[in-house]
Order: sequence, then structure tokens, then C-alpha cells
Amino acid sequence: MLKSPQNKGTLFQTNNIHWLGCILFCVLSGGVYWHIGYEWVRSQAGLLIVGFGVLFLAYSLIITQEWSKVWLKRWLWIAVGMRLLFLFSIPVLSDDYFRFVWDGRLLCAGYNPYLYLPSEIIHSPIAVEAQLNSFLFEGLNSPQYFTVYPPLNQFIFGISAWLSQNNLLFNVVLLRFFIILSEIGTIWMMIKPNTLVPSLLPKNNGILIYALNPLVIVELTGNLHFEAVTLFFTLLAVKWVNRPLQRDKYAIASAVMLGLGTAVKLIPLIFLPFIMKRRGLWKGIVYASVVGGILLILFAPFLSQALFLNFGKSLDLYFQKFEFNASFYYLLRALGYWVTGYNVIQILGPFLSILTLSYVVWLTFQRKSLLEKMLLALTLYFLMATTVHPWYITTLVALGCLTKRWYPVVWSALLPLTYLAYASQPYHENLLMVALEYTLVLGCLGYELIFRTKQN
Repeated sequence: MLKSPQNKGTLFQTNNIHWLGCILFCVLSGGVYWHIGYEWVRSQAGLLIVGFGVLFLAYSLIITQEWSKVWLKRWLWIAVGMRLLFLFSIPVLSDDYFRFVWDGRLLCAGYNPYLYLPSEIIHSPIAVEAQLNSFLFEGLNSPQYFTVYPPLNQFIFGISAWLSQNNLLFNVVLLRFFIILSEIGTIWMMIKPNTLVPSLLPKNNGILIYALNPLVIVELTGNLHFEAVTLFFTLLAVKWVNRPLQRDKYAIASAVMLGLGTAVKLIPLIFLPFIMKRRGLWKGIVYASVVGGILLILFAPFLSQALFLNFGKSLDLYFQKFEFNASFYYLLRALGYWVTGYNVIQILGPFLSILTLSYVVWLTFQRKSLLEKMLLALTLYFLMATTVHPWYITTLVALGCLTKRWYPVVWSALLPLTYLAYASQPYHENLLMVALEYTLVLGCLGYELIFRTKQN
């Protein structure tokens, strides 16, 4: 049926409005991303918070609209373009990349990065051979600790260091290439019909919730965090295990992908009980064995008694020493100070970990979807953690997008407030801001889990 001239005019006017909004979004958001990537530093907390506020305001105006398939594709290309803006920037909001370069140069020079403390080798022949200079050492945030990055991450570090020939900027660009490639893969999986959640994302444009999220763009691509790579492998594992009509055709491939994701960040291990329960006892054991086998193969080049001691020691220190932007832990820490007069993190760290593990076991036997279980388990893990950096929540944003939960988006919008801690040197957390963050997040979480039905 032919459209009437009136309808044609309305369509034309609407399209013009969309183009105008698109141009304004690109100019405004692109300008803020450029300043975050190339101009501002972490101590400029006021500028960063205002900048993130502008980004999230523009973002909210986009994700709350219904878009045609043509416009959805355009917004996804814009999402990729915003990530590419950071391609040649050196991260200023996080100093983790110094350790990436450090480990990569060690590996490239033929040394096992799990065996050497930076503080012990900085003035040794090893540092000279591996081109480990004082600039890199001074940038490390944990020079007294052994590396905690799993083997696939180390291989990425080593490849980037080898190809960059000790050029720091080129090294960062190569590391970022892996992240951008993973982000594109994640977006492709989430939008492609009949993959993760058939008819969910393509229908309501929910993919934009993740693809255009400012925290996701800045923390993963801009600040160079490999949660992006882990998320890609984990969602690919879910995609292939979530196809019951294929008669287990993709089960082994799914386990391999989960193993690769765990070999970048250990966090996907928390999802393994849910997948094992889904597959049944014996098939679940086979699945877990494949995941463990992949980890063993990738760890094999580094294996030694010292590896287990050093890696375990660093993980132990992480759970019993590091503190940042915590929720329930800070409340229990205050109670511990009141009762004992000192910080009881050595007790609280393991206790909260056991509490999280118990919840995962309980959740395994609940009648919920796999993605819903993953979201809830990871949520509790972060709520119980002693350290919650902004980039940790990016995985929750993706899982929330796939399960129609909004509280991860609220959390992502509040996390830029944590940069207030870096406005002074040494950094000092504003506990009122932390309280505001978790009050709003827990309020939104409680509303969604108790009062809002899945259909809503």
C-alpha cells in the first residue's frame, strides 16, 4: 500500500530529527571521549564526573528510544567509532597497563613473569635484557607483588611486546586491538538473531544498552582492561551451550571458550557450576574437565612449584589487603574496628568469599535461566568483594542487557564518582559517595528482584 503524502512528510521530518540527534550525540560524546583519552588526567575528578554526566545523559536519550533496524546498525557503527577514538591514547585513568607491558617484555625476553618481583629485578641484568626501565617500574601499582594475570593474558602481553619492539605507544595500541576486536565480537553475538536470546535484543534494541554505555567504552577500550576479552569468550561459551536442539554439537567448543575466558580472567569459574547443572552430572563433569584441561595446557609453559606459590600468594593478598569501593565489607570492617580496634580484613576477606561460594551453590539448584544465574552470582560476588573497580561492573552491564535488568546500568552511571578518590594524593575515598552509590544500586536491585516481574 502506498504511503500518503502526509505520512511521507512525517517520516521525512522524523528522519531529520534522528539525524540531528545523531550528529549532536557524535559531536558531544566524541568530544568528551577525546578529552578523557587525550587531555584529562585522573586527578581532575571534577572534570571527569561532569564529562561522564554528559556522556550518560546523551546515552540515556538514545537507549530509551525505539529505533528501526537501519538506525540500530548506524548506532552500532557509532559505538565502534567511539571505541576507535581511544586507539592511540595512553590510559590515564588506570595504571594497570604498566604491568601488562612489564609482563609482556619479560615474556618476550624469555623470562617467566610469574617468577620475578618487579622490585627485585629492576636493577638486575634481567631488567636490562628485557628493557624494563625506571619509567615502567614507577608506573606499577603493585611492584611488591607477583603478577596475577592468567596465561592467555600473558600471551597477549608477550605478542604485543614482541611486535612493538619496546615502543610503549605501539605496545598499548596492540593491546587495545585485542580489546576492540573482542568488543566487536561481543556486540555481534548480542545482536545476531538466534544466538544468545532469540528475539530479545533485536526486538527492543537492547544491544545499545551495552554497546553505547560510557563506562564500558571508557573502562574497557580506553583504560585497557581485558574484561572485554573474557566477556567475549564467556558469552560465546553461553551461546554454544545454550543450543539444546544441536544434540551437544557445540558442547566441547563451549567448554573450550569458557576455558579461554578463564585463562584471561579467573572470574568465569564462578559460572561453571551453573553450566554443569544444566548439562547433567556426567556431561557436566566432562565439560568441567575440558575447561580445566584448557587452563592446564595454557599454564603448561609456566608451570613450576614457584608458580603456584607466587600466584596463590598474590591472590591471597588481593583478598586480604586491597580495599576500594566496597559495600558490605566496609560496613563489616567498621563493625570490626568497633569490636576489636583494628582492621579484620584477614578474617572478613575469606568469610565473604565463603559466603559468595555458598550462594553460588544454592543458586545452582534454582529454577532460573543460565544468564540470570550468572548475573545474580556476579552481583553478589561484587557486593561481597573488598575491591570493586569501575571496570569490574562492565560484565554486569552486558548480562543485565541480556536479562532485561537495569540496575547494572544504574551502577555503571554511579561508578565515575569513585574517581573523586584520586583528586588528592595519596588517594582518599569519600565514604559518603560510596554510601550513595550502594544505596541507589541496592535500592534498584531490590526493586527489580522483588517488585518488578520479568514481563515488566
